[in-house]
Amino acid sequence: MNLHHTSAYPSAVSLADFRRNLARVRDNIAAACQRAGRDPADVRLLPVSKTVDEARIRLAYAAGCRELGENKVQEAHAKWEAMADLPDLRWAVIGHLQTNKAKLVARFASEFQALDSLRVAEALDRRLQAEGRALDVYVQINTSGEASKFGLAPQDAAAFVRQLPAYASLRVRGLMTLALFSPDPALVRPCFVRLRELRDRLRQEAPAGIYLGQLSMGMSGDYELAIEEGATTVRVGQAIFGARALPDSHYWPGFATSGAQP
Repeated sequence: MNLHHTSAYPSAVSLADFRRNLARVRDNIAAACQRAGRDPADVRLLPVSKTVDEARIRLAYAAGCRELGENKVQEAHAKWEAMADLPDLRWAVIGHLQTNKAKLVARFASEFQALDSLRVAEALDRRLQAEGRALDVYVQINTSGEASKFGLAPQDAAAFVRQLPAYASLRVRGLMTLALFSPDPALVRPCFVRLRELRDRLRQEAPAGIYLGQLSMGMSGDYELAIEEGATTVRVGQAIFGARALPDSHYWPGFATSGAQP
């Protein structure tokens, strides 16, 4: 297991590279599932293509990727427009959303994984109704307690979830978190445990129509730990596409020191 050593991620520049990297990640997913007594079919791999150019994304598509995660809404929307010839390619927005960008998300995204405010819920719902669409969403939880991270405090999650039925266009699927950025599994794993335990508690009292079965947690450096603790979606970028040139602080505001690397 490779906890956050980006030098271990060579850039994928050919179809063979992508096929090799995807196979390696899927093998690791299967091994983690075996350790946890889980079925690999219950874990979804969401490749994260932030900062990746169109040509390499098309190679990833050729290698079998049919959904991609992006942090920045405008970057994701531009890629969606550029690759309109690939109608079965789905886009998930996994980064913090400002309400003035809700219109773009409502137009193209199939999923939003960083819901942490009612203002954003209201803006998305209004725009989605105008588009005649619905959107799968995950509620983001700050399980590490770091001030630099977005997401609800765990103790605020129940009250937040109780208000979500008011937004009929949002299909609540589960919870998402970013673990503590550390090479020490003993520090990372508890973040995943907290999310799973919170999900289990919330599910017992969730309002009708609010489904909390899914756990989106784990990235390139820690997805095996996340799977051992119950992840149903892992967001993997660098282990598939290769190390990124831009620092994560560019994509996760406030993460200059504690950053997270999908």
